[in-house]
Amino acid sequence: MKNLPGQTPEFLSGGSQTESANALLQYVQAMGPETIAQLSRPVSSEVMQVMEHNIIGLLGGLPAQNFDITVTTSREHLGRLLASAMMSGYFLRGAEQRMAFEQSLMSTESSFEAE
Repeated sequence: MKNLPGQTPEFLSGGSQTESANALLQYVQAMGPETIAQLSRPVSSEVMQVMEHNIIGLLGGLPAQNFDITVTTSREHLGRLLASAMMSGYFLRGAEQRMAFEQSLMSTESSFEAE
């Protein structure tokens, strides 16, 4: 698989789908760099730690300080790893938002009960 400059890799464009049919891809490509950076940054250190743990689990857990580690993979497998990391991030962000919402709801309920 050879990608020319300006072409979207097959694993990002959905394989045989045309780029015009992929509204999400067009939406992400239209975002500015500052928006992408903001969306890519984890809000909490807990999410960052879970993501690091997840990726280490996927790649292997040998400590870098004692081993000279090199990971070799194909483009397809790297795309799958990226997709897995992204899905984990979306899941964790949703869980983080839900936890914050539930905590807010519980504090609101307790303040009503105190009155």
